[in-house]
Amino acid sequence: MYIQPEKLTFTISEAVTSTGIGRTKLYALIKEGHLETRKLGKRTLIPAPSLRALVDNLPRAARIAA
Repeated sequence: MYIQPEKLTFTISEAVTSTGIGRTKLYALIKEGHLETRKLGKRTLIPAPSLRALVDNLPRAARIAA
């Protein structure tokens, strides 16, 4: 059985798919300094810990009374 190693970085498209955050909002978060990026040629890569920290630090949604 092949176990895929944990991703170290995400492309913009992968980050959009993985988080559900839209492309425009993702670029805004990068511009505002909320996400770290690295460049490899023309590719913009987001380190996994930076993306995880962003999601972990989002405010919790309000609970809806049943």
